[in-house]
Amino acid sequence: MYISGQLPIDPATGLTPESIEEQTEQALRNTGAILEAAGFSYENVVKSTVLLSDMDDFAAMNGVYSRFYTQDMPARVCYQVARLPFGVKVEIETIAVK
Repeated sequence: MYISGQLPIDPATGLTPESIEEQTEQALRNTGAILEAAGFSYENVVKSTVLLSDMDDFAAMNGVYSRFYTQDMPARVCYQVARLPFGVKVEIETIAVK
């Protein structure tokens, strides 16, 4: 399953958290909701692409990311990009396999 880049926008409120940690958590929660709706879980994720507006946020993002992927870490790439939609700090694209 290919999940398009998830932004850190709370679907219930339409709001975006401020910090990179909160934004990473929200983007991964959004990913988790899609995975669950399709009968998948984080354990099925084989690859992620993380887009950051500032590579200096990598360690903070990675700390949150590692709470969601606790066993076999999926393959991952991370890029700094010039700009993300709505001025967010992170976007995460995911591929999962059953």
